[in-house]
Amino acid sequence: MQWRYATKVFDAAKKIPADIWSALEQTLVLTPTSYGLQPYHFLMVQDATKREALVPHSWGQRQVADCSHFVVFTARTEMKEADVDRLIQRSSAVRGIPAESLATYRGMMLSDIVNGPRGKTAHEWAARQSYIALGNLMTAAALLGVDACPMEGINPVEYDKILGLSGTGYKTVVALALGYRAANDKYAALAKIRYEAAELVKVI
Repeated sequence: MQWRYATKVFDAAKKIPADIWSALEQTLVLTPTSYGLQPYHFLMVQDATKREALVPHSWGQRQVADCSHFVVFTARTEMKEADVDRLIQRSSAVRGIPAESLATYRGMMLSDIVNGPRGKTAHEWAARQSYIALGNLMTAAALLGVDACPMEGINPVEYDKILGLSGTGYKTVVALALGYRAANDKYAALAKIRYEAAELVKVI
């Protein structure tokens, strides 16, 4: 955690090896979510033209185009009964149990995130799940010696247009650039500015 920082300049010539990326990808897959519903998609944007098109809608930040791997976190715009049933069927298949035995769990999800009050704000709920995945990926990247820069300084509406998300049931939430810091990134050597633990962690 002391080593990592929000990388401002990536070495565009240095790419994340396939085995390291595979491990990072599994970090996303294995991220815990509320009910286990996984209400998101992770778009790994490799097309250079798309990346360049995203730069103007990212406050001109070159990390988007220069990093090795650029991940856009998208979240469901709403949750439907079909989403719940998909998870029930997956749970049944993976754990070898009858789908009928999960009827109570199914009803709980439907009454909450689909038909309940939270159903009206399902996208906000799904976006928070995306941030859990973002944190997981950033931590795993640091452990594997991969640099990263989380990016909220983006225009989600324009991202959605460029990435073709209209009508898919998903919207852009946040992005993460991953790769390796350039030797001339002055921010790599700067001291971290953080409050003392006693100011942030309260025992009650």
